[in-house]
Amino acid sequence: MSDAIVPDTKDWTWVLGRACPECGLDASTVAVADVAGIVRANAARWVEVLARPDVATRPAPAVWSPLEYACHVRDVFTLFDERLHLMLDEDDARFANWDQDVTAVEERYGEQDPAAVADALVAAGERLATSFAAVTPDQHARTGLRSDGSQFTVTTFAQYLVHDPVHHVWDVTGETAPAQLSS
Repeated sequence: MSDAIVPDTKDWTWVLGRACPECGLDASTVAVADVAGIVRANAARWVEVLARPDVATRPAPAVWSPLEYACHVRDVFTLFDERLHLMLDEDDARFANWDQDVTAVEERYGEQDPAAVADALVAAGERLATSFAAVTPDQHARTGLRSDGSQFTVTTFAQYLVHDPVHHVWDVTGETAPAQLSS
């Protein structure tokens, strides 16, 4: 199929150790206390993106459209909220596998209504931001383990999370992290 997306098989945990050369975010500098504000600002940026007339147009056959990226970010916000609560509620929480590419196909990301996606993304972002705003410093070292063996603390989990939606704004706008985080 010519419009099939090539599955992303990268292990993006490397963003915890160095700045992303594409979007410019140095996730290691993100503090847990800043995540709520970053998530809220990012969700607002997606509302702007979803208002574009070309939102469902792929820039290339095998590259997600802004709409598809927005659906992914909405689902990331929901998934990370669930995983954050697991980390806070369970010792050494274990995360079930999530295949973002399968989800994109099954949920028909490219066919969703942009206005509905915007509303759901903002709501999911607000839930996640509220959850991170309630994290206390004594919870920063709590752990979670992804199905591929990657282990996170709440701090590294927060840093890993922030990179995803920031990077995807860069994917669809070219706006780097420094520009996104200073506005």
